[in-house]
Amino acid sequence: MINVLLVDDEIAFVDVLCRRLSRRDMRILRAHSAEEAMPILENDKVDVVVLDVKMPVTDGLTALKIIRNNFPEVEVIMLTGHCDLEDAVGGMENGAFDYLLKPVSLDELVLKIIDANTRKLLRQKNKNSGQ
Repeated sequence: MINVLLVDDEIAFVDVLCRRLSRRDMRILRAHSAEEAMPILENDKVDVVVLDVKMPVTDGLTALKIIRNNFPEVEVIMLTGHCDLEDAVGGMENGAFDYLLKPVSLDELVLKIIDANTRKLLRQKNKNSGQ
């Protein structure tokens, strides 16, 4: 089972996505801001974060940098309703696994989550075999 943290300030969007992803053998955690997400990352097992770019207070790109610095084993998929090439490039340069536009198809998001988790598992395996 993949542990996914959804971070988005759009509560209705998170609720719908939670219900739909939960049916896909995923454990879904939710936060409506980067500030809510950090304690979850500290205290819970999270494999993949699906992170909105445009949020009040701490935006997604800033949150991505914090996650990459403090939780480097977690993969992050950036999600936005705004097509902004600068944000996409910034996200990828700061270690995002991928960048998707809303509305995202559920099948595409599921495949990206699975791919991100696979990359995480391969990195862990390589790290452990190198010890």
